[in-house]
Amino acid sequence: MSRIVYILLYVWIATCSRLPFWLLYFYSHSLYLIIYYVLGYRRRVVRANMAASFPDRSPMELRRMERAFYRHFADYIVETIKMAAISEEEIRRRMLFLNPQLVDGLMNSGHSCILMATGHFGNWEWCTAGGAFFEDARVWQIYRPLRSKAFDRLYIRLRTRFGAQGIKKNESLRSIIRLRQSGARSIIAVLADQTPSLHNINYRTRFLNRDTAFLDGIERIAKKLDLPVIYADVKQLRRGYYTVEFLEITSAPRQTPDFFITEKYARLMEQTILRNPSLWLWTHKRWKHTANNTIDNINYS
Repeated sequence: MSRIVYILLYVWIATCSRLPFWLLYFYSHSLYLIIYYVLGYRRRVVRANMAASFPDRSPMELRRMERAFYRHFADYIVETIKMAAISEEEIRRRMLFLNPQLVDGLMNSGHSCILMATGHFGNWEWCTAGGAFFEDARVWQIYRPLRSKAFDRLYIRLRTRFGAQGIKKNESLRSIIRLRQSGARSIIAVLADQTPSLHNINYRTRFLNRDTAFLDGIERIAKKLDLPVIYADVKQLRRGYYTVEFLEITSAPRQTPDFFITEKYARLMEQTILRNPSLWLWTHKRWKHTANNTIDNINYS
């Protein structure tokens, strides 16, 4: 059954993806009206997240930010659909990596490096186009499989169009060790803004004016294997056009104190979000584990 659903989904997306951008953005406006005004998709979650993160904003400013988020969310959907047919030449123009030489330099000295992506910001799916920018290196994405096998298969197909490959989250350490041992030039990308499960919370910090739990697994892997860590700072130039600037978090992870990498990532991602809050995924229940319902012995910044 999932195979049939996948085939129907892909045929529909492949057909829609051949539409020009101007027409897709026309449909995006209609999609925004449906998601925001008709369905009210997770509107209570978005409002609660924004109000707590920006306590100094007026109700009018918050509503303006809220509507801007949903407009971008609709754009994200049609831009992701476009991935099924967009050419490598066009994705290079629309998702521009400004300084790949920084990553090349780190890989030259260490063969592999970890990319802590800016999280669910801008169009995180288009960031998989990084595989088209590093011709002599392979981009690997750590991902959590979706519950729907059809959608999971669909996203894997879209994300691997430009050479990137996936690593399941529960296989990440073993897979990264194998990549390290092989000596292959590899970029291991992870969306590190996800909420840790309750028993995996080892670090908390202030993030967007709130006490926030952060995953520290990537930092532990980086230290264990001594892999350089970089951050991808995403900016939107205009509708459908983004840039990615790589920023070094550390080239010597074993020499950094505990939670230095995780804290620096949190600060960099916060700066990215504050620059344009409407581009972050506010529908995500990022703060479902507060300090009052977490385990003891948590580290705080």
